Amino acid sequence: MAGLLEGRIAVVTGGGSGIGKAIALGYAKEGAHVVVLDINDAAAAATAEAVRSAGGKAAGFKLDVTERERCRTLAAEIGSSIGQVSVLVNNAGINRRNAFTADPDAVIKDWQDVIGINLSGTFNVTHAFLDQLRATRGRIVNIGSVQSFVHVRTPNSAAYTTSKHGVLGFTRALAAELGKDGVRVNAIGPGLIETPLNEKMRASNPEFVRIFLDHTPLGRAGKPEDIVGPALFLASDLSAYVTGSIIMADGGYRVI
Repeated sequence: MAGLLEGRIAVVTGGGSGIGKAIALGYAKEGAHVVVLDINDAAAAATAEAVRSAGGKAAGFKLDVTERERCRTLAAEIGSSIGQVSVLVNNAGINRRNAFTADPDAVIKDWQDVIGINLSGTFNVTHAFLDQLRATRGRIVNIGSVQSFVHVRTPNSAAYTTSKHGVLGFTRALAAELGKDGVRVNAIGPGLIETPLNEKMRASNPEFVRIFLDHTPLGRAGKPEDIVGPALFLASDLSAYVTGSIIMADGGYRVI
């Protein structure tokens, strides 16, 4: 039996670690030729090598998603050397935890960096691959957050919450516009997922983890692998009539 993504070429940004790496490995297992993009060149290469070692097909490239022209040139390079992309996962992102009332210079830098990567970066990569996705009647999966809806009761910058609200709005706007082209656009809303991005914070601030888990009916933090199932569903024909939606993978955080 063919895999769910057999014959698909899938690009995953931020694929060098955490959620992005897990999705890349999961997609490859289901037959996709995975293209791993990450600002960390070595990490992108390592994920691609892990896919190939498991018998899959993968390539890795360095990409800073804030560099709009590089996004365009790399998309063209991938299209000509590997093939037309039909799945795009916009996963690259960062977080900062300064309060809005903190040092003004720090707050301004947070805003520029977080919005630049999480929101403008999602725009840049999507726009760069748009022609390919329209040609293949492809699927876009954006990684949002519980903070696409709420500002959680733990230290998080206003920029991060704003960026993830923006990702959900962007998802819905594109779903409405690109449906006529057969392109489906959806999002996933993770809760607290144990990744390298938040490893230091979890180790140094157990109170943060306790507050979050007290608000999570399943009573545990998520693993990157917990996001793979939703990502497979949204990239495959199993979700053929789903667009403009967000699948929450937050352990029930928003129930309480």
